[in-house]
Amino acid sequence: MNTIDPRGGRLSGATPSALAAYERALAAFLSWRSGAEAPLAQAIGEAPGFVMAHALAAYLLIGSRDPQRVRAAAPRLAAAAALRSDDHERLHLAAIERVLADDYAGAVAALDAALRERPRDVLALAMASALDYLGGESARLRERVERVLPAWPSDLPGYRSVRVMHASGLVECGEVERGEDAALAALAIDGTDARAHHAMAHVFETTDRCADGVRWLNRHAQAWGSATVVATHCWWHLALFHLAHGEHDAALALYDRRVRAGGSGEVADLIDASALLWRLRLHGVDGAARWGELATAWAARVDDAYCSFSDLHAMIAFVGARDDANAQRLLQRLARSQRQPTRHGESTRLLGLAACHALLAFGRGDHALAITLLASLPARVHRLGGSHAQRDVLHLTLLHAVQAIRRPARRARAMPRKREGVLHEMR
Repeated sequence: MNTIDPRGGRLSGATPSALAAYERALAAFLSWRSGAEAPLAQAIGEAPGFVMAHALAAYLLIGSRDPQRVRAAAPRLAAAAALRSDDHERLHLAAIERVLADDYAGAVAALDAALRERPRDVLALAMASALDYLGGESARLRERVERVLPAWPSDLPGYRSVRVMHASGLVECGEVERGEDAALAALAIDGTDARAHHAMAHVFETTDRCADGVRWLNRHAQAWGSATVVATHCWWHLALFHLAHGEHDAALALYDRRVRAGGSGEVADLIDASALLWRLRLHGVDGAARWGELATAWAARVDDAYCSFSDLHAMIAFVGARDDANAQRLLQRLARSQRQPTRHGESTRLLGLAACHALLAFGRGDHALAITLLASLPARVHRLGGSHAQRDVLHLTLLHAVQAIRRPARRARAMPRKREGVLHEMR
């Protein structure tokens, strides 16, 4: 049995009621709201042969930096693969299979093939965009959306999310005014779209409009601050805006009350915590016991061997906590990983191992070595993934290392004086 979705795509095994539940789950997924699992389970319960419902259940898992979460998608793929599907749906299944095989390029190729056939396949567009973000392919993210935009009338369900994806790609590629226009157009359709508010945070960050960013995020906190998958990250953005204005207490309070309040073990939340606490340190703010708690949470991730972006944020925590044992564990793991013919092996060889050594050198006060290592990172540093705002942690560390050599007395006054949370020496 085939059912047609609101964008004209055929769906194998669906029923009208299952399709309605699937669309609710898809809408939540696209706007980065939590709770997609419940309507998706309803769709599968009502139509066990609904191929794309099983595929969406897998997609909820594979766009992650957590290898355990990604591997949990395997049973979802197996369930979908056992069902009768058409050629287009099999492109989705091939994309999921490729991610599980750690082949992002193959997954994106399958999704691009799906979009050439059906440019209104918003799920294929969203997942290709997610993989581009994880791989740092900003230009490709923007270009892909621009290829399909002509096929999207503004009254089509999913159009808002397409505009938000376009906004994100534009901002990352430096076309900030166009990105802001696209994000505002999406919010004019639905002011509660958490993904669009996150895009606006990047607009304000990129244009150094920190006061505007504070006002915007506070004014719209109800839209992004609860029942979304981006809440912690938007609190992180708000803290950075305060930090840019020298409002250190406000940034540290957000770390305690929002970014790290629940002690989350989610990789994305750990990354935000490391990045914020490190920036606070660079501003001379002592993280004290916070570093130890964060390093303990990261210690369980040393052997993930999955994402170099995660590795460098784990190293940040270990350096901040003066946790030499886990810092060395991580370096040893990366030394092994760089010899592997995997995506993580390649990024470790190109970027990850040198970046982690640089962070460790900076923590030890060996600023000359930190500068040498950070300056030696190739122009492909975007391959670490994430946004420009997130990757700035390496650039900021390099700048502070340079300042420490050029103006050591000034830097000594700026850095925290207490030993807690500061790596004065690691032997």
